[in-house]
Amino acid sequence: MLLNAALLGAAPSAPAGLPRIRVHEDGHLLATADGKPFFWLGDTAWQLVHDTTQEECTYYLRTRSRQGFTVIQTVVLSERDGLNQPDEQGDRPLFDNDPGRPNPAYFKRVTEIVDEAAADGLYVALVPTWGDKLTAPWGTGPRIFTTQNLPAARAYGRYLGALLRERTNVIWMLGGDRPARLRGMQNGQIVKMGLDAGFAADQDWTPVWRELAAGIADGLGEKPLTVFHPQGGEESSSEFLHTESWLSVNGMQSSHGSGHDVPVWDWIARDYALAPTKPTLDLEPNYEDHPYNPWPQWDPSTGYFRDNDVRRQTYRSVFAGACGVTYGHQSVWQFAGPRREVINHAERGWIDALWRPAARQMQFLRQLVESRPWFTRVPDQSLIVGDAGEGGRHMQAIRDRDGTYAFVYFPQIDQEATIDLGRLRAATVRAWWYDPRSGVATLIGDQAGAARSSFRTPPYGPDWVLVLDDTASRYSPPGLVPIGR
Repeated sequence: MLLNAALLGAAPSAPAGLPRIRVHEDGHLLATADGKPFFWLGDTAWQLVHDTTQEECTYYLRTRSRQGFTVIQTVVLSERDGLNQPDEQGDRPLFDNDPGRPNPAYFKRVTEIVDEAAADGLYVALVPTWGDKLTAPWGTGPRIFTTQNLPAARAYGRYLGALLRERTNVIWMLGGDRPARLRGMQNGQIVKMGLDAGFAADQDWTPVWRELAAGIADGLGEKPLTVFHPQGGEESSSEFLHTESWLSVNGMQSSHGSGHDVPVWDWIARDYALAPTKPTLDLEPNYEDHPYNPWPQWDPSTGYFRDNDVRRQTYRSVFAGACGVTYGHQSVWQFAGPRREVINHAERGWIDALWRPAARQMQFLRQLVESRPWFTRVPDQSLIVGDAGEGGRHMQAIRDRDGTYAFVYFPQIDQEATIDLGRLRAATVRAWWYDPRSGVATLIGDQAGAARSSFRTPPYGPDWVLVLDDTASRYSPPGLVPIGR
């Protein structure tokens, strides 16, 4: 289906919108404006605006919608020389790379994509600019937002906010894979890259992000939901921006360069415990089919991250208390195909990649968490008696505050743990094994609720979720409640 050609004329009116997303009063989770639970199941489509035709964009959005995703993460001023290279419609975003002179044709395309996403039931986490247009310790650039010209950032933000003021499915995402500052960073590699790029060791870009956020709010006429997408590693946005008034949700990037099973569950737990309370989530775990740590040079013998890697990181971060999680695929974010150079050893085209195993399996994570009460869930490792394991064997547990259910993620085949069923405060507990590869639950049976009980995962898998229900709650079997119910 082609997008409505009339949208290429005057600025289009907003379609019937989705409810806006807000932080729930518990401070840790997200909700729609009408009070319903909202699970952030994101996909990184960074180059969607710049590198897809209308037909390709439609195919992508419809596919991800049908697969149960809720949020699409994409960029206005894109990473791949997005200022100087025209998009697939032949337009550049800015005249003379001046953020005060936006090209109306390009930004009408942005609005079209946001509207089409809404029609498919999707929210857009919109990155106004990739970080190389600002911080640029690495990347093409050019740098058009600087601490010496803060009004430019505010004016650009105001333009975007006004352009999308009536669009209720937009979530704002700043950062674009870059740190908020160099001063105080623990990641020595990124600090060195910043110094090599000519920045001072005490460089702080926070004022630019602050002005950009203020401009967006000016244009919208209200403070929007805003998240920050930082560089890879354990330093999330909470390290430097947690008390910024414009920041609604903390973001982190467990990423692709630190090996398998980085302890993202610890990073989520750290952010979860901060005051003031804010939701947090991993905005970029290891991508499916991404080469294992390809920097500075990839050793092919180390292989690729596959669906099991993705499941282990996504389930454990959510069960650690995140308000959702983002999936990503190495070919999809860049829309790898014959028209453009492939980045970082992508092994297949993006259309084929849309149907890879983990992409299809993410709906089962959403289906599971939406099958039980949402706003009362709390992470609780004390459900696991003794050692919860490290790295690839780490188990992660979460339960209902009222004790009506619990989930425990087991990452390994034939893995055993003793579970304290007394944490559920139920007379009788019904236990299930939930298969994160298929969304199918297998009944284990009923057990006395006040006891400790050992559970061993089935001898195939490799990973499983133990689901424990208070029988008095009469929940449906996990996997039988459709997503978005």
